Amino acid sequence: MNIDGQPYRTIFPDPDGVSVQVIDQTRLPFAFELKRLATLEDAAVAIRTMIVRGAPLIGVTAAYGLALAMRADASHDGIDRAVATLAATRPTAINLRWALDRVSTNLRQVAPDERFARAFAEAGRIAEEDVASCRAIGAHGSQVIADLHRAKGGDRPVTVLTHCNAGWLATVDWGTALAPIYAAHERGVPVHVLVDETRPRSQGAALTAFELNGHGVPHTVIADNAGGHLMQHGGVDLCIVGSDRTTASGDVCNKIGTYLKALAAHDNGVPFYAALPFSTIDWTLDDGVKEIPIEERDGREVTHMTGRLPDGGFATIEVVSPGSPVANPAFDVTPARLVTGIITERGICEASAEGLYGLYPERRKAA
Repeated sequence: MNIDGQPYRTIFPDPDGVSVQVIDQTRLPFAFELKRLATLEDAAVAIRTMIVRGAPLIGVTAAYGLALAMRADASHDGIDRAVATLAATRPTAINLRWALDRVSTNLRQVAPDERFARAFAEAGRIAEEDVASCRAIGAHGSQVIADLHRAKGGDRPVTVLTHCNAGWLATVDWGTALAPIYAAHERGVPVHVLVDETRPRSQGAALTAFELNGHGVPHTVIADNAGGHLMQHGGVDLCIVGSDRTTASGDVCNKIGTYLKALAAHDNGVPFYAALPFSTIDWTLDDGVKEIPIEERDGREVTHMTGRLPDGGFATIEVVSPGSPVANPAFDVTPARLVTGIITERGICEASAEGLYGLYPERRKAA
């Protein structure tokens, strides 16, 4: 990720060798700041308060958080406490639990005095795997965009609608839903991105737009409820979203509002894809609507907004009638029947058990 010409990843080891640095996403898009995580609690707070967010990045941060916990208590009980603390931070994204299971299993095989180094190295491997997965997702997904460009005559840009942020900032690098867009842009395929603002936290307006600006990708920020109207009038060629958890049957859980976009896309014949790495697939679940836990976040995210003032300062204002109760479910589930295909690091498949097991045959044996 390039910031003022300098490449960054969203998380990387600090030169001190015993901590990590992350991009503080709560400060974007108006301020770019790094934050040092040195303890288990630092990592837990970063995940819980969305200093870091996005399912793949949450998983990598949790892996590093478990490593940091080993500096204070590398006992079996210390592993258990750290896993419990980190697992409680964000319940919906499956990557978090996947990363914790992988690292904790690895740790129990070595002596306590080796656990910090082992966990830190394993977290680094998870981060590198995420970068490779996202790069591959970009390569596979960009072909969808290129094929669509040719099919539509090749005389105008492909217009892609996104929801939430599933770019560099949601992963270690490249992104999931945005990776195909970046790859297509670099291939010379003309693309224009319609960026849902994504209330209540405005990840689209604040983060996706920030990324696309930095990379020089043409885009337009739109109100969340504008997508259906634009689809009706031929203004959307393709939808690509990310996922925080995808079931073995192809149901896709993503930021609240995704389901409504899928319904509009289905009604208007617009292809609707979800892009995600293997670590986002929960092979233990089949019915996403019934089985995926949906995080309910603080109502203040709905009742208040923070923005920049004309003088450059910042202010948080109330936007809801005082005293009115609010609800703030953070995610919704799009049934597989509304998903045209799933873009993974291994290729593209239909949103179904057969499609996913076709790409990951070893999971069928495990099941």
